[in-house]
Amino acid sequence: MLYKKKWPLVIFLLPGLVMMLVFLFIPFINNIRFSLYDMTSVVLMPGQEFKYIGLENYKNLFKDPKIRIAVLNSLKMMGLTVVFQIGTALLLAIMVDAVKRGQHFFRIVYFFPIVISATAIGLIFKLFYNYTGGMLNQLRTLMGMEPVNWLAPNIAFIMISIPILWNYVGFYFVILLTGINGISDEMYEAAAIDGCSKFKQVFYITLPLLRGVICTCITLGVTGAIKVFDLAWAIVPKGAPQGLTHFLGTYMYEQTFTISNYDYGSTIAFLIVIFGVTASWIVSKIIRPDDNL
Repeated sequence: MLYKKKWPLVIFLLPGLVMMLVFLFIPFINNIRFSLYDMTSVVLMPGQEFKYIGLENYKNLFKDPKIRIAVLNSLKMMGLTVVFQIGTALLLAIMVDAVKRGQHFFRIVYFFPIVISATAIGLIFKLFYNYTGGMLNQLRTLMGMEPVNWLAPNIAFIMISIPILWNYVGFYFVILLTGINGISDEMYEAAAIDGCSKFKQVFYITLPLLRGVICTCITLGVTGAIKVFDLAWAIVPKGAPQGLTHFLGTYMYEQTFTISNYDYGSTIAFLIVIFGVTASWIVSKIIRPDDNL
């Protein structure tokens, strides 16, 4: 009813559609096409034509031990993101909502890590973990303890996961706190009159009404976990020994830009897209944000 003429809407939507087509959809289709060809010979010997190899790169995925490690680490990160990253953000949002004064202060403090570049945060934590002169080992030395190799293969994944999870807690905190602020105070007042405690109000009012917001956060979290790259690469550039700390994003980058194996890198990129779409579909089916409460 607001717009009787639809052509102005088409005009304003068209530039964005063209940008998406040129910089997203066409490169994505080319990425799938490149995964079906051998591009190594073209890179090493310019002027050669692409050699069609069919599904050979996809078969190599099942033979590559590093891709199994990368997939497993990405799945682990998805679980850690839902439990610790979004769980911590939800807990902080509920507590901050109970604070009547100073909410803006907490918003700024918890959102601040998002403002800092992920690469910069990765370099900071890499300095923390440094065996010689790192902050953590300096503290251990002051306490009379031996230095520790914080990026050793047995604990490297945990040490990389800590800054990755911490970095985006504030992002989900702001989204969840905004969703909580959108819930009418009258519902809480009516519940309080009926004798409902604050603890029960969270479970019977806040969480059910936040289901759509929580679904959005989980969808963003699991898809973001699949695309982890910059912070992990800044801390351990080549995935530690035998690629034990590789994620799908870091392994794709290594294959594409370090080894110049463009066709196999394109295959991993397509795998990341499949994982992201599948994870989003599973989350929407499990939580069902559109169902009536």
